[in-house]
Amino acid sequence: MRLLVRERLFAIGDDYWIEDTEGRKVFLVDGKAVRLRDTFELKDADGRVLVELRQKLISIRDTMLIERGGEELAKVKRKRLSLLRNHYRVTLVDGTEMDVSGKILDREFAIEYDGELLAQVSRRWLTIRDTYGIDVVREDADIALLIAVAMCAIVLADKEKEG
Repeated sequence: MRLLVRERLFAIGDDYWIEDTEGRKVFLVDGKAVRLRDTFELKDADGRVLVELRQKLISIRDTMLIERGGEELAKVKRKRLSLLRNHYRVTLVDGTEMDVSGKILDREFAIEYDGELLAQVSRRWLTIRDTYGIDVVREDADIALLIAVAMCAIVLADKEKEG
């Protein structure tokens, strides 16, 4: 499944749609402006909350949490000793891990699990300005989780660049 994301998607307090390649609104990103930390809800087209993303308040390294139904699903944080490019580690609640690596700030990166590509984030195959795509490779993948992982990596990379 290929999805299109407008670059201004991650503005806190604003709501944005993620569309499929046909222009249909598939997911709504609801940015919560009144919170002390970055918080987003990813909703389906009918408004049901699929996952919530929030910045962990107290941590040594910036960390984003992904929750589903009020329970933690995953933690996303920068991998240590990653010198050449952005590299984030996603630790799922069951202890397994996903890797996010590539040029996060350029929106050119991959999400992998155990060496297998799950999703590719890229601007290369789009001609629309300020838009990038999320191409979910596996049909049985948790699409909401992969979108959330991509969003967390982008938010953390942007924060690191600013600070």
